[in-house]
Amino acid sequence: MAGGKIRKEKPSSRGAPSSNHYQGGISFHKSKGQHILKNPLLVDSIVQKSGIQSTDVVLEIGPGTGNLTKKLLEAGKMVVAIEIDPRMVLELQRRFQGTPFSNRLKVIQGDVLKTDLPYFDICVANIPYQISSPLTFKLLNHQPSFRCAIIMFQREFAMRLVAQPGDTLYCRLSVNTQLYARVSHLLKVGKNNFRPPPKVDSSVVRIEPRKPRPQVNPKEWDGFIRICFIRKNKTLGSIFRIKNVLSMLEKNYKTLQALQQLQNGSSGSTNAEIDISALGDSKEDQSMDMDDGTDDEMEVEDGDADGEASEFKQKVLAVLKERDYSEKRSSKLSQEEFLHLLSQFNMAGIHFS
Repeated sequence: MAGGKIRKEKPSSRGAPSSNHYQGGISFHKSKGQHILKNPLLVDSIVQKSGIQSTDVVLEIGPGTGNLTKKLLEAGKMVVAIEIDPRMVLELQRRFQGTPFSNRLKVIQGDVLKTDLPYFDICVANIPYQISSPLTFKLLNHQPSFRCAIIMFQREFAMRLVAQPGDTLYCRLSVNTQLYARVSHLLKVGKNNFRPPPKVDSSVVRIEPRKPRPQVNPKEWDGFIRICFIRKNKTLGSIFRIKNVLSMLEKNYKTLQALQQLQNGSSGSTNAEIDISALGDSKEDQSMDMDDGTDDEMEVEDGDADGEASEFKQKVLAVLKERDYSEKRSSKLSQEEFLHLLSQFNMAGIHFS
């Protein structure tokens, strides 16, 4: 059959093999995250919830054998599909060859994380879960901005995307994503809707980029949020008393002061080139462990060995006293509060990148 090596299936007690020609001749690799949607009702539901217009260019990531692709072609003007597996690329091309859809489908073979994305209005994708975080921020970094993305994620990852302050799953991923997009949960998808079935349930999420994009220095924001979530359930006053944190911030402070003297007071917090794709952390996809305080790069050590607090430490704590931030916890802080606190630190000359 077209599409690659034929895998001879042993008879199964669960019933006869699928009669779908476009899946029967291809062996799927779980290690590559190849789990093909087999439930036509679910495919229809995803397309319906996408709100695709007849003039839309649709980006599909990981189209597989084209079950979702066909519905997207029926709904939109054009589909650009990015697929890393050459066997799937062949299957897609042969499936739609000679059909009315052939001139409205463009297939790009390659790794989506290494591919320059073309223009698109909407993204609809059932992606390999191990690329969830870097792909999310690659999409949010894309310009010109698209209308929305409807993406299938591992359920717990999806719940972290939509988590609100005070929720158990609220973490760095929640805060970073929601700074640049409105995120909503659309539907839960059981593992039996896929062939082969994955080990976990999934969820479909809608991501709408905020327009205009928040004018925040991504490196500054990322450094700040990483510190805040070292111990998300501890008070910010405790976190910013950690020796390693204070040492790093004081080093930044002195470096920036020296640079400003050389550059006649030019600011070290510039938004000249905003690239938020680096906020995507592949480690978040490989493990669904909670952001509950562990940080490999930060030695957590409370207290003052020197006894008397330094002048810089007092400067940091003075910022936290406003609005009682020193008594608040990152796990319950809103987006607006994080933005305000970062601006107060920056106004005091304290930077995180």
